[in-house]
Amino acid sequence: MTKLQRLTIMLTAFNLILLAAGVAQLRPVVAQGIAPVLRARALEIVDDQGRVRAEIKVLPAQPTLKMPDGTIGYPETVQLRLISSRGSPHMKLVTTEDGSGLVLGGEKGYTQLLSRQGDPFIKIVTKDGRESTIKP
Repeated sequence: MTKLQRLTIMLTAFNLILLAAGVAQLRPVVAQGIAPVLRARALEIVDDQGRVRAEIKVLPAQPTLKMPDGTIGYPETVQLRLISSRGSPHMKLVTTEDGSGLVLGGEKGYTQLLSRQGDPFIKIVTKDGRESTIKP
């Protein structure tokens, strides 16, 4: 037997020993446990195509935002949105320091429930712009 053959046999045997040691140390992967708290500024759930389908986030106050009713400013908000596969938010739930709101929407229009500052109300708006508001 030549020196090269002996060296090849020794290297092969060494590799087999390393392989056997590696296989002996394999263990099934198990979860490390459940983290008691997940802390983040936002959380997004995406579908198989990578499109955001749900999100929850904290939005900063917007002191200069002009609202549809003419008031100025909007407080810090926690917002949950559920989004269709076409990217349209069909459900939005928000809470602020002065109340909360819920919007449920679809292709034919939306329904808004709002309880902030003034009297609460429910507004139904159709796609063609017809509106109906219920107030106490």
